[in-house]
Amino acid sequence: MRILLIEDESELARWLSRSLARHAGFVVEWADDGHIAERRLAVEEFDAVILDLGLPGMDGHSLLAKIRGRDDRTPVLVLTARDSLTERVGTLHQGADDFLPKPFVLEELEARLVALIRRSRGREHPRLTLGDLVLDTSAQRFTVRGQPLQLSPREQAVLRVLIQRSGEPINKQQILDRIQTDDSDINLEAIEVLVHRLRKKLANTGVQVVTLRGIGYCLETVLED
Repeated sequence: MRILLIEDESELARWLSRSLARHAGFVVEWADDGHIAERRLAVEEFDAVILDLGLPGMDGHSLLAKIRGRDDRTPVLVLTARDSLTERVGTLHQGADDFLPKPFVLEELEARLVALIRRSRGREHPRLTLGDLVLDTSAQRFTVRGQPLQLSPREQAVLRVLIQRSGEPINKQQILDRIQTDDSDINLEAIEVLVHRLRKKLANTGVQVVTLRGIGYCLETVLED
């Protein structure tokens, strides 16, 4: 999951970025200014936003109003020390999807982000389950009909991206952008190789990776004859 963290406290932002990457596999991009964040949201795609309200340049309330005003429906979780009832209610009415006061517990933040992204994809089509393929977000592993699916860390990272967007096309660059890795040899060609390996490992699971030429890949269930 690719997250935009909008937070001007640098120490908190660095810790949160590392923690979310290590514990939940999120790819976290950081912006410390409201104007910078607004420009990035206008041209980049994120699965969710973590938003602080007290920002330089453009405050969180103004930023939220601006992105909702252009019908940007990216899930927004407000993370702030402003914890009054009036603040919470007002922020939710402005278009925030959730509100978590500081200080917070990392595990709760992770769970709320996963829930927000799942809901944003539609209740009728949850993105972390497809047929018999299930991603256990707490254990960070895939199972098929209750049995673990043996994957390398890289394969798991790619499949995680695909199941988050199951039923929708996603191209190699979008997959690459959502993989948290320090490996310098992960590139577009490596994504092709990993998808090829996943196709083999998903054989007989009822789920397949389909190539849509000129568009990208799509994870979908195998239709029975």
